[in-house]
Amino acid sequence: MKNIFAVILLLCLGNMAKAQNDTMRQVNYRFRKTALITTAATGYTASMTGLYYAWYSNYPQSSFHFFNDNNEWLQMDKIGHGSSAYQIGRIGYEAMRWAGYDEKPSALIGGSAGFIYLTVIEILDGFSAEWGASGGDLIANSTGSMLFIGQQLLWKEQKIMLKYSYHPTPYAVYRPGLLGKNHAERWLKDYNGQTYWLSFNLNSLLRNKALVPDWFCLSVGYSATGMTGATENSLVDHDRPIPWFERNRQIYFSADIDLSKINTKFKGLNMFLNVVNFIKIPFPALEYNNKKGLILHPVYF
Repeated sequence: MKNIFAVILLLCLGNMAKAQNDTMRQVNYRFRKTALITTAATGYTASMTGLYYAWYSNYPQSSFHFFNDNNEWLQMDKIGHGSSAYQIGRIGYEAMRWAGYDEKPSALIGGSAGFIYLTVIEILDGFSAEWGASGGDLIANSTGSMLFIGQQLLWKEQKIMLKYSYHPTPYAVYRPGLLGKNHAERWLKDYNGQTYWLSFNLNSLLRNKALVPDWFCLSVGYSATGMTGATENSLVDHDRPIPWFERNRQIYFSADIDLSKINTKFKGLNMFLNVVNFIKIPFPALEYNNKKGLILHPVYF
């Protein structure tokens, strides 16, 4: 999914610049603000260029139009939009705080970065004959941004986080052009293997903070499987037969780790943990679906 692609690029670029500048002995906020603007411009240009060549360059263009895709992929793509907006907002907020901006403007402006950034992507979609701008995507983007901004303004921390996990599935081999030809592509494109989580930091939510470690979370996840098409499954792909699969939703209950709460003695390691904190850590999980009921997974990715 192109939104996850964008999140990874921005996370890496932002934290690389932060690491380089933090190593300088004499740092002032004027320099940091200049570095922030430069890094933001570089990250925006690099990610948009990457997205264009990865997603848009091989498809015809059209006049701007909207497209209703709210019933596609059992709404997995909508949750992905919200998660991407949330994570990019987190990047924007942390970057502004690092540059010396106050808490409130950092939360409002930096936290809106996801909505702004993904709205540009929606505009690009609107000019693509293959897709179209989606009102549902815009609602999902704003929801993800507001989840971050609201918590930051209310609590000055993220007690509830949106996260992502992935595991390989057997469906992509039947539609490689749509779901990915290899594991790198499937990690982005195969909605069957993606799970989106709400991770609740119990230490932050409970009054008695001594009850649990400050990094421990309980998570609720959502995923869907059996999808070889956006709205319905095809039985043929390029003259090759595809087995019939039942499309199904799953709810998961599991534990998680808030990696931002783990502070080591090494700045580089701390930054790495911050980058990968959008990934839900594998743990045992209890699944519920309306086909098989409750299923226990010893480890779920």
